[in-house]
Amino acid sequence: MKAIVKTEAGPGASILEVPEPHIQKPDQIKVQVRTTSICGTDYHIYSWDAWSEGRVKPPRIMGHEFAGIVTEVGEEVTQFQPGDYVSGESHWVCGHCLQCRNGQKHVCENTRILGVDVDGCFAEYVVVPEASAWKNEPGLPPEIACIQDPLGNAVHATLAGEIIGRSVAVLGCGPIGIFAVAVAKACGASCVFATDTRPYRLELARTLGADAVYNVTQGDVEEFFREKTEGVGVDVALEMSGAPIAITQAMRIVRPGGRISLMGIPVRKIELDIAEMIFKGLEIRCVVGRKLYETWDTMSGLLHSGKLNVAPAITHQLAFEDYDLGMSLMRDGTCGKVVFHL
Repeated sequence: MKAIVKTEAGPGASILEVPEPHIQKPDQIKVQVRTTSICGTDYHIYSWDAWSEGRVKPPRIMGHEFAGIVTEVGEEVTQFQPGDYVSGESHWVCGHCLQCRNGQKHVCENTRILGVDVDGCFAEYVVVPEASAWKNEPGLPPEIACIQDPLGNAVHATLAGEIIGRSVAVLGCGPIGIFAVAVAKACGASCVFATDTRPYRLELARTLGADAVYNVTQGDVEEFFREKTEGVGVDVALEMSGAPIAITQAMRIVRPGGRISLMGIPVRKIELDIAEMIFKGLEIRCVVGRKLYETWDTMSGLLHSGKLNVAPAITHQLAFEDYDLGMSLMRDGTCGKVVFHL
């Protein structure tokens, strides 16, 4: 089969003919991939940054966001059968650590990530554990089905606290940020503001439902929020960029007693004014991945209801062979979600 492979330590990747994977354990299923999408993690691996150098061991088939059709199941599989239409949960959890036993599988201490620690889904076929697959409604478009993993991040971060009737700031309008804009609007936020450094992404945020957007390179972002909230501050800030300055600004633009969901990962250690956070009585939620499978249930319900429309976030649908173009769009910030069709 053909696959996009990180062949060596260094920038780039290659399409290669590799052996088709086979079920090795009785709880696994084999999936013929129909669509797969690029995550920021994939771009980090493609460009070979410091994180990738310390984590990924080439050769490795890349990719962790996919949708496809089950073609084969292991002898102990009970929830799936050939012909089922599924998407993948990229975090493979152990099921027996303290967190897994207490309903916190999203922070399993033994997590392995598809396309990072094990061969991924940028391929014609992928084999995954039964516990890491989600059965889709038949009518869900495949380009939407394959982006549920990152969409789940946005659902988790946005709904980590009350959102109905609340004012929301989304800091960082990459794909998960613009998803968060759409989720907040679908779930009853009174108004949603979005900030970024790139006009292209701000327009996407507006398309996904942002009431107002602000380019942080063109003025004082804290003054923008003071004006928009009559000096009170927003109820909720969703920090999706990981930029140190944005994390600091999130603490300042939220009203006393407000909530901050931190999802963006900074590339270096940062200093925070803990005293300010305490005196403002802020609620800080550190968000990783998706709750398994509470977040997936909520996301599926929102998509099925028709209230959540994230189709405009998919700005490019490419042939599998055009992966270099997809990665260049990620590099330049001139895309939302990039989907490959096989």
